[in-house]
Amino acid sequence: MPLNLRKNFWEKVPLTKMSRPEWEALCDGCGKCCLNKLEDEDTGQVALTNVACRLLDDQTCQCSQYPIRHNFVPECIVLSPDNMEQNLYWMPETCAYKLMWNGQPLPDWHPLKTGDPESVHKAGVSMRGRTVPEFEVDDDEWEDHIIEEPI
Repeated sequence: MPLNLRKNFWEKVPLTKMSRPEWEALCDGCGKCCLNKLEDEDTGQVALTNVACRLLDDQTCQCSQYPIRHNFVPECIVLSPDNMEQNLYWMPETCAYKLMWNGQPLPDWHPLKTGDPESVHKAGVSMRGRTVPEFEVDDDEWEDHIIEEPI
């Protein structure tokens, strides 16, 4: 954990009051938010696929171009307290931002709790080694890639 973060800040600081480094540290590195989702136009239900954004590194579960990702993927959402309410529906169930927004604690495997960035992978909740790059999937095949979220 970077030295500029307060100990257990996530238990004390509301999402709306977190510094940028604290906000960024909440990400567990699972890679699920970088998966393409399918939304049913009639019901609004969102299905998770294993089709990854072209920038997701399948081994690290990190964006390969995070600081400049909008140059490549303009539609990438920058999650913030200001847009949480409208984005909750598509966020992964294990997402720290979603959990905290809903008043729930971080899971025991979260890297902020364990001090180990690999803990999300060791717990089996990340997408490490489970994705298919979006450029390898035809638009009419996406439904064949719907998966259950690893929890």
